[in-house]
Amino acid sequence: MRIALSLALGGLMLAGGAVAEPQGNRAEGRKLAGQCRTCHGLDGLAQIPIAPHIGGESEAYIRTQLAAFRDGTREHEMMSIVAKTLTDQQIADLAAWYGSHRVTATLQADPAAAPEQCIACHGTDGIRQIDEAPNLAGETNIYIDTQLKAFRSGARQSDMMSPIASDMNDEEIRAVADWFSEVKIKIDLVE
Repeated sequence: MRIALSLALGGLMLAGGAVAEPQGNRAEGRKLAGQCRTCHGLDGLAQIPIAPHIGGESEAYIRTQLAAFRDGTREHEMMSIVAKTLTDQQIADLAAWYGSHRVTATLQADPAAAPEQCIACHGTDGIRQIDEAPNLAGETNIYIDTQLKAFRSGARQSDMMSPIASDMNDEEIRAVADWFSEVKIKIDLVE
């Protein structure tokens, strides 16, 4: 009887939904961000051309990407190693820290010239319109070009981005990369 009741309760718990994600702690995330600063900067402004700006990304996006690096569904020679040791709590803390920054963008060109296939998710100025999309404002054209080509080749997978990138040629990819790299950004901590 006790085993049957335990199994029934366990089944109800499983049917009830996913386990809640841990609440992120900004102060702990700032401490952990010390290991991220060489590439991404303490405030999330990238320090090297092949690293993305992560300050001001949504917490959901940061959590998803770090978890993907940790579990191997997204691979990168450095990030896969760094993320492998992160706990769910540490991922939540880093997401809380970097997500607590605000990005402001200033276009340097006519907004009508923005890449049409990108603006619904990434905005005309490269500031995300949905939590699942990253900001592209101010990223280097090298980084954007590399990521679009990874989606096109299948080296990086996304239900949304893979089909879009698969239809793009090198010139179109470079035009998108150049557009967003020209946007000037500022990243500030939101108090």
